[in-house]
Amino acid sequence: MILNHLMGLYTHPKQEWHTIEKSHEALKSSLSHVLLVALIPVICTFIAATQIGWNLGVGEPLFLTQQSALVMSVSMYFGLIAGVFALAYLAFWMAKTFDATPSYTQALELAAYTATPLFMVGLASLYPALWFMMVVGLIGLAYSVYLLYTGVPIIMNIPEEKGFIYASSVVTAGLVLLVALMATSVILWSFGLGPMYQ
Repeated sequence: MILNHLMGLYTHPKQEWHTIEKSHEALKSSLSHVLLVALIPVICTFIAATQIGWNLGVGEPLFLTQQSALVMSVSMYFGLIAGVFALAYLAFWMAKTFDATPSYTQALELAAYTATPLFMVGLASLYPALWFMMVVGLIGLAYSVYLLYTGVPIIMNIPEEKGFIYASSVVTAGLVLLVALMATSVILWSFGLGPMYQ
């Protein structure tokens, strides 16, 4: 039941958004979805970093120590979840500008299901080549943006003409959040919490 919308978002996204909008599950359902799907990139990158090795295109594959990979994986997990909640809050906050009055649960549904393709990109890290991850990552990002543009008018009950501008604002906010997460990672690395190689 937790992942009951997962296949629908890939096979018939507009109809699935209507299903999500009609049911408006409890907050715990969206939260459970995020907590479960965020494990995919975390587990896959941990396996890639410790067992397979990252291929950067030159030299030998890079391996992280188990402890370093574990610390980075746990940090990544909480960062991903915090990112979804922050995006949901921004979507909720910006909705008032577009004459919409969604609940925070609706905004979290939008953020959680929109982020799903990006989280699923984590499966690609089981083939840890940088070029492959970039290609799959761009595809996942493009599909997440598509889901956002199709889902905003339905979930937030905004007319499509306003929905496009609203979704564009949410995409911009999401990119700012992504840059903030990356900057936080760099700051933490400078304090000695960076990767330690085998």
